[in-house]
Amino acid sequence: MRKARVLLAEDHAIVAEGLRNLLEEEFELVGTVGDGLALIKAAKQLKPDVIVADISIPLLNGLDAARQLKAEQVRSKIVFLTMHGEPLLAKEAFRVGASAYLVKRSASKELITGIREALQDRRYVTPLIAEDGITFLIEADRHSERPTVSLTGRKRQVLQLIAEGHITKEIAAILNISTRTVEAHKYEMMRAFGVRTIAELVLHAIKLGLVSVPPTHSDHSQ
Repeated sequence: MRKARVLLAEDHAIVAEGLRNLLEEEFELVGTVGDGLALIKAAKQLKPDVIVADISIPLLNGLDAARQLKAEQVRSKIVFLTMHGEPLLAKEAFRVGASAYLVKRSASKELITGIREALQDRRYVTPLIAEDGITFLIEADRHSERPTVSLTGRKRQVLQLIAEGHITKEIAAILNISTRTVEAHKYEMMRAFGVRTIAELVLHAIKLGLVSVPPTHSDHSQ
């Protein structure tokens, strides 16, 4: 019987090694990547059955990577394994197409189960967030007070990179766009959110769950 093929996206080497050892007991690990852009490329090339991804990966976070893969009709099941236990973030993960949502502290007990459920076209939510995954999704949606914010995929990429502490020139180089385009995206987002500084933009984006990592440093000067 063929083993299910799994692609891992995790940027911490020690964590990735532990997950690799855990996964290889039951699945065929076809690759390990350390950022969201590499995840997109590897997923399209390798066509794994399941993608196990952290949300807080560099360059393009796991949620936006999932959005892009879904838009490009990549059919791999997505299992998020993250440090974030916030219900609203988990709800967003399922909204963008995830099959399972797990937290890292329970990976040794739940990861294999989550992947098995995904392969059976079932959803799995760690019990550390809610006992009943369906109830959790309904309740999270009912009580969510998060404003609806519509950003293009490119703006979310720019926002992610700003949150990671990259300056305009670095963002332009990473995304292969002009610095003028980066600045335009930046100020359009600031205007949309009603904020005046880059620091406020990043904090607002984190609060809304649009980016999943805090700034790596406080210097956003150009």
